[in-house]
Amino acid sequence: MRTLKEMIVNNQRVKFLHYQDKELWYVTECGFEFPVPISDTGSGIFLSEDKAIVFMRWIRKHIELIEKSKHQANSLETPGELVCSAPVRTTVV
Repeated sequence: MRTLKEMIVNNQRVKFLHYQDKELWYVTECGFEFPVPISDTGSGIFLSEDKAIVFMRWIRKHIELIEKSKHQANSLETPGELVCSAPVRTTVV
């Protein structure tokens, strides 16, 4: 994943993707997708395409969320242990 600075320098742009679950989803020129919560927009005007630097706040928040999720996933795993989200069923005979 590129750094925040790499995503916003040199007048890079973001494009609107879609609206889902009270969030506006945008994508940077490098393909990084991030949400903008409607509750966080106030009376702002959100264009279909805009300068990435205007969205730096939300890009940063989403990068931090991804990094935090990766860290939590790594802390759950131990060497040699398989982490599976499906329940394990046992049959008693």
